[in-house]
Amino acid sequence: MVANGGSALDRKQLVASALAKHFALDHNALIGENAECDFRAYVLNILKASRNGASVDDNIEVTKWITFADSFPVDSKACFDVLKQLNEELAPKSVLLGKGLKPSEADVLVFSVLHPYVIGLSNAEMEKLPHVLRWMDYIQNKENFGELFQKILLQKCEFDPPGNKVVANNVNEDSNAKKSSQSTKVSEKPQVNPDTKKTDAGKKEKEKKEAAPEKKKPVETETADKEKEVSVSLLNIRVGLIRKAWKHPSADSLLVEEIDVGEAKVRQVVSGLAKYYSPEELTNRRVVLITNVKPGKLRDVMSEGLVLCASNEDHTVVEPLLPPEGANIGEQISFSGVDGKPEDVLNPKKKQLDKITPHLFTNDKGEATFKGIPFMTSAGPCTSTISKGSIK
Repeated sequence: MVANGGSALDRKQLVASALAKHFALDHNALIGENAECDFRAYVLNILKASRNGASVDDNIEVTKWITFADSFPVDSKACFDVLKQLNEELAPKSVLLGKGLKPSEADVLVFSVLHPYVIGLSNAEMEKLPHVLRWMDYIQNKENFGELFQKILLQKCEFDPPGNKVVANNVNEDSNAKKSSQSTKVSEKPQVNPDTKKTDAGKKEKEKKEAAPEKKKPVETETADKEKEVSVSLLNIRVGLIRKAWKHPSADSLLVEEIDVGEAKVRQVVSGLAKYYSPEELTNRRVVLITNVKPGKLRDVMSEGLVLCASNEDHTVVEPLLPPEGANIGEQISFSGVDGKPEDVLNPKKKQLDKITPHLFTNDKGEATFKGIPFMTSAGPCTSTISKGSIK
């Protein structure tokens, strides 16, 4: 049951090699001990060996992915249909198991089974599986597979403009020969009546203007620029801890907080949370903070950041996003598959934040996301008790 014509043995050997690297086990010993087993028993025995003999039969999530790998079909269309379903499941995740960023044995197993099929997909087919490709790229970068798996890349058409072709033996052409050639060409030009020349030139110029198409910015460039404008990578989002909070001296709706983000000194932040929380309720609470907004005064009090909060549809319930307990104070929030360096300071004139926040929301599990991709820390995603809410 292997795509692209592979045999069951090929699949088992590939899985054994990948899991051996993941668990730092002896690859040859794994294959020798389990060569006669069916695929499911083969994988279970490898996982048992990695746990010093402890069974994984009681781990429902792991056995679910073993079943998925064992039943992955041979037929190309059926394979692609299964991958489309997996693509939807991976949309809010970085890895198959757990809420963190560390690949599990399930990720390695499924990756090694899918790879031979995915590597043979066309560019058009790959474009329909963005979350699968993002996940596979992430696993391949995190795991030390060496040369076991070929890198999966979207195929791009290469364009070689004719004008860029240079013949090597023309580079050292004799300069005197060039001058001689140019002189000959000039002398060979036919004599033209000056009046006729002017008329023809004007006519050609008019024709050229009429025929010249309007220059447009390439669609690819426009799309890339637009995506960059609204990319969450522009934001420097960090885990913070509110050390102290008090009421704003001249605005009943505002609170002032001192927030630790792992820097030399705490940041002072003004937020509109007075209606929802008392200063005591916020003290020692973990929060998610945008640290590269331009500092400015709110009712005469300096603010150096923006606390991200989830809210329900009518904004009667507002709650600061909550990083998991194990997350380090000051660590940067990451988004799987989203690359880019944060701006030093956001430019208010470009309204970057206004373009990004419509794409921030909590999913049905209460996980904070950008376009469905979770706000991830080393200990898992940032969350809220408000599901399917907006984030600002």
